[in-house]
Amino acid sequence: MASSFLGFSLLFLSLNAADGFKNYAASYCEFNSSEMKDIEYILSFYYNKDEYLRYSSSVGEFVGYTELGVKNAERLNRDTAQLAALRAQKERVCKNNIEKWDSGILAKKVAPSVTLSSVTPPGGKHTHMLMCSVYGFYPKHISVKWLRDGKVTTSDVTSTEELADGDWYYQIHSHLEFTPRSGEKVSCMVEHISLSEPVIRDWDPSLPESERNKIAIGASGLILGLILSLAGFIYYKRKMKGRILVPTN
Repeated sequence: MASSFLGFSLLFLSLNAADGFKNYAASYCEFNSSEMKDIEYILSFYYNKDEYLRYSSSVGEFVGYTELGVKNAERLNRDTAQLAALRAQKERVCKNNIEKWDSGILAKKVAPSVTLSSVTPPGGKHTHMLMCSVYGFYPKHISVKWLRDGKVTTSDVTSTEELADGDWYYQIHSHLEFTPRSGEKVSCMVEHISLSEPVIRDWDPSLPESERNKIAIGASGLILGLILSLAGFIYYKRKMKGRILVPTN
């Protein structure tokens, strides 16, 4: 398993303004899980971007990479109290933070929302195109498949990569070009770690989506018109109630 990476702190930074020499140290943790055996605490020292000295919890002492680093490693490794304090960092800093990351971020699961729509095909050998849009899921990995009469098809299928929304969530879009067969059932199936079972959306070829939208809008307008007419009639009846009509010569 590739190791995850978690950076914690920049310990210090010094800069010689006259010559521009930079000396700094950084500590970080590398891990595959929140188990202590899978965690490594590292403290590295750099001079002008070159690492010259490192402490690693897997080694248990300092190691120098340059002449200056070797001399410092020999001196620091004689300080048993400092080495003991650094060994404690693996649990005090790494484990505590990794457990928070694992429960709050790495183990987070958000189920996707799935919509299936008919779109205009770009032209070619097929008369229809469907788009399966999947929104708001986390983590990133997801599977979007097309089914024709319950069987997975990969012909004339194009999909985007998982697209980051910039807020930890992702979206993906898959297109299927096809020529319908009589009585055929076409579906989009989405599988994700947040789902206990796949989400399947079936295509309804009875009416194009644009026509269904027109009917829905028309029906809504008709209902609203009837409500307004009824309200006007009730108002008129109340207005006329109690009014006496006087005959004129």
